[in-house]
Amino acid sequence: MPVSKKMLGALNDQITMELAASHSYLAMAGWFESQNLPGMATWMQIQSAEERAHALKFFDFVVDRGEDVVLGAIEAPQGVFGSVLEVFERALAQEKSVTASINSLYTLASSEGELEAVPLLTWFINEQVEEEASVDQVVEDLRRAGDDPQALLMLDRELGARPVEE
Repeated sequence: MPVSKKMLGALNDQITMELAASHSYLAMAGWFESQNLPGMATWMQIQSAEERAHALKFFDFVVDRGEDVVLGAIEAPQGVFGSVLEVFERALAQEKSVTASINSLYTLASSEGELEAVPLLTWFINEQVEEEASVDQVVEDLRRAGDDPQALLMLDRELGARPVEE
């Protein structure tokens, strides 16, 4: 049974959204490099790769259903920031936007009878809980650190030790 046009459009939009998030995280990594914060740059590069992997999960699902993948345009992401906290607040807002989109996809899958999409979307719902909690923790740590350069250095080193997810 083919995917409904409405569901297919939403899945393709989600692929584009995940790729845009990947692009945004890469821009954030570049900014951190320019600020000589290599640990945070590494963290953002890993995050970028993870978002690309998420896009490919949706891509593969669409292809496996025998449908065409249609990628949308990706705007240039913000690449200059006023502070480290601003970058991570932007990352948190981005994750919340992705979460809302995936929740909408789940609701659409249910209403369209697209039961094959439910396991994939359930995985993403759980993944987004982890994503938001991870970024929110960094935001809270940065707020606690304030303008303390030693705390910032410590956090940079801690984030740089992030393992790459398999």
